[in-house]
Order: sequence, then structure tokens, then C-alpha cells
Amino acid sequence: MYLHLGQDTVITIENILGIFDLETTTVSKATRDYLSKATKDRRVVTVSSELPKSFVVCRNENGGTTVYVSPISPSTLLKRSRTGISSIRRGT
Repeated sequence: MYLHLGQDTVITIENILGIFDLETTTVSKATRDYLSKATKDRRVVTVSSELPKSFVVCRNENGGTTVYVSPISPSTLLKRSRTGISSIRRGT
């Protein structure tokens, strides 16, 4: 099953390790450090130029992780992942 993260980005649900709220999780220094290192390692994919609301950590084929920064709220992504809805929805 697939999950639409915004724009033209779709990921496989089975590869998701976590869906996080960007606003609340970046209060933690550990999260900021993780995202900073992922950016330096070129493992961050920014899905859209819109205001980011969430980030999704996924396993990749190399055994590492990729971080997707999405303009879609984490609650909407979670609902989509649980119900299998992967279609594009405007205004979420």
C-alpha cells in the first residue's frame, strides 16, 4: 500500500518507521540534531515548497533511512496510512 506525502511524492507504507509533527518534535535538541545530521548526509527529501507540517522517516533499499518533509499534517498522514487512502486531497 502507498501513502501520498504531497506534490508527486508517494511512499510504501511498509517502509515507514515514524510520522512526526514538525512543530512539536523539533522542540527537542535530539530531534533537531537528528534532522540536521540527516540533512548533512543528504537523506532529507523536501516534498513541497509549502510550509512543512510533518516529517516521515522511512527505511530505504540501502538499509538506511530517508526523511521526507511534508506539508501535510501528521494526523492526516496517520489517518491515510491506517485506512489506505493515498489519493491527493486538497486542503489537508
